[in-house]
Amino acid sequence: MRGIPLQTALPAARAETRAFLERLNPGGRVIVFCHFDADGLCAGALFGRTLPRLGFQDVQVVPSGRGASAFSELARTRPRALEPAALIVTDLGVTGPGVLPEVPTLFVDHHQPDGLPAGPVTVVSGYAWDPIPASAWLAHDLLAPLASTEDLGWIGAVGTISDLGKRAPWDALPGLKKRYTARWLKEAAALVNAARRSGAFDIGTALELLMHAAGPKELATDDARGADRLRASRAEVNAALAVARRTAPRFSATGPFALVRLHSGAQIYPLIAQQWRGRLPGYAVIAANTGYLPGKVAFAVRTARTDLNLSALLQSVDVGGATESYGHGHDQASGGQLPPEAFKRVLDALGFEADAMG
Repeated sequence: MRGIPLQTALPAARAETRAFLERLNPGGRVIVFCHFDADGLCAGALFGRTLPRLGFQDVQVVPSGRGASAFSELARTRPRALEPAALIVTDLGVTGPGVLPEVPTLFVDHHQPDGLPAGPVTVVSGYAWDPIPASAWLAHDLLAPLASTEDLGWIGAVGTISDLGKRAPWDALPGLKKRYTARWLKEAAALVNAARRSGAFDIGTALELLMHAAGPKELATDDARGADRLRASRAEVNAALAVARRTAPRFSATGPFALVRLHSGAQIYPLIAQQWRGRLPGYAVIAANTGYLPGKVAFAVRTARTDLNLSALLQSVDVGGATESYGHGHDQASGGQLPPEAFKRVLDALGFEADAMG
């Protein structure tokens, strides 16, 4: 079923964003809490660079931590310690517990919502729109009428290309490709994502470059701010991928599910799931990594099938209460991090043999 046309939904979303920001004291501290992937960091950087142009004097961008749900108590300690007057949460999902219920919060997101947070909250979700925007695309289009953002459009493009590919249906993307070149936008997206996929999890360098670069070429070549470190991260990730690609999948005995087992300190499992998604279009592919987070199985599920809702499918499995970082995302892209015994419940429910993880 098609959603609300984006151009129909966008004016109301812009009005809600404007109203939220106008209620804030420009002198109060605003924390932009964002996901650590390229789309999330780009959305965070767009708010981080645009809000000062609107007169906000204390704006800090804080990415979520490695392997941490944004809605866990551990994750909440980071923005809470900064004592924000307001919070902008982007690309981290929308769920009932929220982040800091006592703090005025704007959610800007494109994942399937999982409840409505309590408290002084404004939710702008593109999940029910057609097309569904990336979070960076959404952030750019919400902010564009409020301040001059012509020089920041490339950041929205980097996040959008990372999440939705170079043919993403964003009206602004062709012009941004022409202005900055598709080559440099793709290069910047690859380097920003390499930061969070590497064993070092060097998202601080990626965010620093997004917050200061004048364009994607500068981001990719500014070694003084750490572009060389991002290139080293990409080399590490590519080496890990070369090993992982040689791993053959196992198949469920009862359903359209395939499992690829990995053991790597790099966050390569979403890439492996995506690659096998294209090779096995009739399946939902689970790439499960036992080497990324100590004591947990980190996994991604991807499918090209439109008749499978992966978030709903995963949430239908009883994993014993380990649900903070589990079963969120999109209809065709989900996953999580679970203790091995809880992940085994998922495999059992999907029809894999008892020794599927070896």
